[in-house]
Amino acid sequence: MKIAFVGKGGSGKTTLSSLFIRHLAADGEPVIAVDADINQHLGPALGLDEAEAAELPAMGDRLPLIKNYLRGSNPRVASAETMIKTTPPGEGSRLLRVREDNPVYEACARPVELDGGAVRLMVTGPFTDADLGVSCYHSKTGAVELCLNHLVDGPDEYVVVDMTAGSDSFASGMFTRFDITFLVAEPTRKGVSVYRQYKEYARDFGVELKVVGNKVQGQDDIDFLRAEVGDDLLVTVGHSDWVRAMEKGRPPRFELLEDTNRHALRLLRTTVDSAYDRRDWERYTRQMVHFHLKNAEAWGNERTGADLAAQVDPHFVLGEGVLREGILAESALGEGVCEEDVRQAGVTASVTA
Repeated sequence: MKIAFVGKGGSGKTTLSSLFIRHLAADGEPVIAVDADINQHLGPALGLDEAEAAELPAMGDRLPLIKNYLRGSNPRVASAETMIKTTPPGEGSRLLRVREDNPVYEACARPVELDGGAVRLMVTGPFTDADLGVSCYHSKTGAVELCLNHLVDGPDEYVVVDMTAGSDSFASGMFTRFDITFLVAEPTRKGVSVYRQYKEYARDFGVELKVVGNKVQGQDDIDFLRAEVGDDLLVTVGHSDWVRAMEKGRPPRFELLEDTNRHALRLLRTTVDSAYDRRDWERYTRQMVHFHLKNAEAWGNERTGADLAAQVDPHFVLGEGVLREGILAESALGEGVCEEDVRQAGVTASVTA
């Protein structure tokens, strides 16, 4: 499942996303944690010290490697140089799986040991002085979007993304890449303003949005959030001595997290898992193509000197069926079956996956 944590700066979204990651790891689930916020705080929230966090490999700096790997043998993508952040996969593209090892993870992911298990951590990299005046930090988060476009995940596999603060996530189509989005909101007018923006932007794209009220001190705060966001309010979280100790760099064992906060994390997990039955791979692929064509027309064609609309494979639908087709193809080819027959079978299966 792909899960996004969003919210205004200072709302506590990174803290809550790190707690959710720890919760999944404690249950022994495979987790890829992604820091897509240009202010890189997820590593420290997962227990890394300043030096360890600074040594994490930046996905934005390894974009050529990512593009070359994901392109694979896709005949519709002429070169890695013509790939942009929204380039969709097609027949011949290499796809990413949560549990596998591959060159992208080898270059960009680092294991983080937690007291309940381990997760793979990937980071976009910070916005640097070299970017000022010549670039936009969305080019760095584009590496995340490209990976999500090529990622096939199944039940009991989790990709948790700490997103850019505020409504900047809407600068691309990445906000549609998730099974569920948790918006972390404080019980203030500013705290719910991002919720209103997100709700409005996401309305036409079927984005499943739930609000996690943070820094809640009493019933009045709960009543305020309920009045502002209605049934989208999933759960509220208050003060935590465990979190305060974590922020000082001295987190206790995770099993000592307060019962009320452990209950909140279990409710998040239940909500995430229940979203699996509503997953629509065809819509997911269609939205991917929609934003790719918009980007191609707005700036991509001019920048690459290519017609990027031609990168769209009309017969391809990303989904778990694609994985089964890959296994079928490898097995059939090993037994001497005609490669063209397997290719045609794969195209048919991908359309109905």
